[in-house]
Amino acid sequence: MAVSLRTLTSSLVFLCLLLSFTEAREMLVGGKADAWKIPLSESDSLNKWAESSRFRIGDYLVWKYDGGKDSVLQVTKEAYHSCNATDPVAMYKDGNTKVKLGRPGPFYFISGAKGYCEQGQKLIVVVLTPRHRYTAISPAPAPAEFEGPAIAPISSATSIKAGLVTLGLSVLALF
Repeated sequence: MAVSLRTLTSSLVFLCLLLSFTEAREMLVGGKADAWKIPLSESDSLNKWAESSRFRIGDYLVWKYDGGKDSVLQVTKEAYHSCNATDPVAMYKDGNTKVKLGRPGPFYFISGAKGYCEQGQKLIVVVLTPRHRYTAISPAPAPAEFEGPAIAPISSATSIKAGLVTLGLSVLALF
């Protein structure tokens, strides 16, 4: 009975992890309802929030703001940098805006209220491509030039054996 309960628990944990990586999320811009405003400082910028977040295809950005005083404009890169609100890709002014991130790459948003973008009320969100998911493994560093004697390669058989032993013990722990 203990073996089947442990197997069932492991299977459920694996399924939950799998679903959490594929499920679209609704992300409140800035992490709070009143974040769509002129930032008080550079560290208060919405781009600081976006830099620390991971956005995937299918996620939604959600803005909460006073639709009578402000709006959200999705714009081109050029319009973002120049704060040009004259020809937006899309305009939202309902106060409860929800935008689907349907492709990889950057999305540019600025405030539609006169002068707000120039004061820093804007946002760039970069959506990860499916094949470039965030991993904790860094790429190998570039080879450095070294003027000393060549170093003989070390056999990797020892590390392979250690990896197999660890894998075997992990599998046995499930039962």
